Amino acid sequence: MSPAKTLLIVYHSQSGNTERLARCVAEGASEAEGVSVRCLRAFDAGVDDLARCDGLLLGTPENFGTMSGALKDFFDRTFYPLEGQLTGLPYAVFVSAGNDGTNAVREIGRIANGYGWREVAPACIARGEVTETHLGECRDLGRAMAEGLAMGVF
Repeated sequence: MSPAKTLLIVYHSQSGNTERLARCVAEGASEAEGVSVRCLRAFDAGVDDLARCDGLLLGTPENFGTMSGALKDFFDRTFYPLEGQLTGLPYAVFVSAGNDGTNAVREIGRIANGYGWREVAPACIARGEVTETHLGECRDLGRAMAEGLAMGVF
């Protein structure tokens, strides 16, 4: 039997909206067998957490048209210590957006490209008020990522 895969969820939330999305992502991911799910706030996640994961989901509010400073701080603290070590790591993004969220997704993608990560699902963007539809989409994103890891698709 192969060892369990680890899915890391790293997010920042100030108003609580992105945290609601993160909880749903984690809830969906927890449904997959053979996957350990770790859900950490961006300021609490670090090099060791990222180095030990098999897949990554990143959540952020849209702040001033881009990702939160906390998520950028996570990247700043982990990039150079892990440079060249995470090539091909599957990742996806979820965003709570007051505007359209696309710039936050784009900027995360640019940084992910520097790490050499591989985007495996379109971003889940909750525009405006977080709705049950958004929460369901986040559950689906978490479930799909975890099942993909468990089956060895990613």
